[in-house]
This record gives sequence, structure tokens and C-alpha cells, in this order.
Amino acid sequence: MEKAYVQVYTGDGKGKTTAAIGLCVRALGAGLSVYIGQFIKGMRYSEIQALEKFQSMGSDPVLKIEQYGRGCFIYRDPGPEDQAAATLGVGKALLAVKSGKYDLVILDEINVAHKIGLVTDADLDILLAARPETVELVLTGRYAPPLLLARADLVTEMRPIRHYYEIGVQARDGIER
Repeated sequence: MEKAYVQVYTGDGKGKTTAAIGLCVRALGAGLSVYIGQFIKGMRYSEIQALEKFQSMGSDPVLKIEQYGRGCFIYRDPGPEDQAAATLGVGKALLAVKSGKYDLVILDEINVAHKIGLVTDADLDILLAARPETVELVLTGRYAPPLLLARADLVTEMRPIRHYYEIGVQARDGIER
């Protein structure tokens, strides 16, 4: 790409990762190469299973997906292993941004990793400063920090109005996971 931008998908509503995955599919359809790094997440969600098919296309893959986590923190606080995974993830994300291999780099849930202290302001500064002007960078997750909001070219806030979780509907395969 001649000129690329920094995008942030944040907010309390559903759809941040889904929007980033949609952008990934659009980019792949246009012949662009994509790197997805997922912070915190450790499960193989349905979208990852579908996208993995692109990773094995030809000798030079157009898509690479890596997860830097052991799962969500609903029932536990992050520990040293989670910190180590996030630190590794920041390093791999930095390599992906600087590598020249990828037109689009998606760092899914990095905002949440930042909120809980697994990713620092300095990490975000380094990632943003290292981004060549030809690499589109997408950062997702609730709690986007002010420094990221100030430096992003596009910010979308997902805001909940109604959600069936409120009446007890659990995450469904193919829809929420």
C-alpha cells in the first residue's frame, strides 16, 4: 500500500474482533498479506479455524496467525505466565510490523492486555513508531488507552444497546466463538 493508517476498534459492544477479521478477509481478497496477533486469547475460535486455511496456501503464506495468551481472565487474575506470553507477543508483533512481509497487521485484544498491565504505554509507543507508512495497523479491545486514541487515524467505538447475554444466552459456536 502506498499509504496506510492506524485503526482502533474499541468499546463495550460486541464486534471488535469480528470487524478486524472482516477487514482481514477483505485484505486477503485484494491480494494483501495479513498478520494477526491475538493477545490474551488461547482458544482456537471458529474464525481462526476458518482463516487457518489461508496459512497453508502456496509456499509463501499470505496470512499468519499467532496467539499470545492462555485464555481470558474471567475467573482468575493474570500471572507471570500471562506476562511472559504478552511480552513475547509484543516482540513478535514488532517483528511483524517491521518485517515488510505484511500489508495489514491486526493486534487483537491488545487494548485489554494494556488495561490489565500486560502491555505498557512504552510497548504501544514502540509499535506505533516502528510501523512503516505502508503497513495498516489495527488494534482491538475494550479500554483503548488515551495515547492510542490520540495517535490513531480511525477510531471506532462499539457501543452496546441490547445484547442477548443479558437474558442468559451463552456464547454460541460460529456466532460469538
